[in-house]
Amino acid sequence: MLETAALAAGMSWASGLRLYLAVLAAGLLARVGWLALPPGLQVLESWWVIGVAGVLAVAEFVADKVPGFDTVWDGIQTFIRIPAGAILAAAAFGQLDPQWMVAAGLIGGTLAGAAHATKAGTRALINVSPEPFSNWVASFTEDVTATGGLLLAFFLPVVFLILLALFLIVAVWLIPRLWRGVRRLHASLRGGAGSPPRRP
Repeated sequence: MLETAALAAGMSWASGLRLYLAVLAAGLLARVGWLALPPGLQVLESWWVIGVAGVLAVAEFVADKVPGFDTVWDGIQTFIRIPAGAILAAAAFGQLDPQWMVAAGLIGGTLAGAAHATKAGTRALINVSPEPFSNWVASFTEDVTATGGLLLAFFLPVVFLILLALFLIVAVWLIPRLWRGVRRLHASLRGGAGSPPRRP
């Protein structure tokens, strides 16, 4: 149960950052026999799923490195990452009673939403900077974080669950501040765009 909970939580949380990487990693590791997936997630071992996830993971990797476009990408992914996190978590508990699936789906969607909101809010503020380097650093940091988190969830579940609890504490504190900053930024941009030009 602990390993299944860590697997479900890890894939849901990673979905908020890198959904296609999470699906690709789980599928490949299970395919080569390094990871035992629960029955509800064994479909990820299909070469079709692995192939599609691989193509989309590469597309996301590139899109996330383009300042400005990454915010548009995150906006689109809001409607994909969070439901996918819920579905992956529910599927991980598919062999248990339905109430476990529903509870897992709710928690999985929440974890994906928390990770996605933290990522999207941070990147929206970073994109104010005209130079691309901070954006690239943030994107590569997310790549490493998502990969490391998945490996911990797969192979060191207790360590992952402890770190996940710490992440949730930080996220509860950070997300409201991030989105207040985003709202202030949008308000200042609208105010600047709406002000009349100065006369020479």
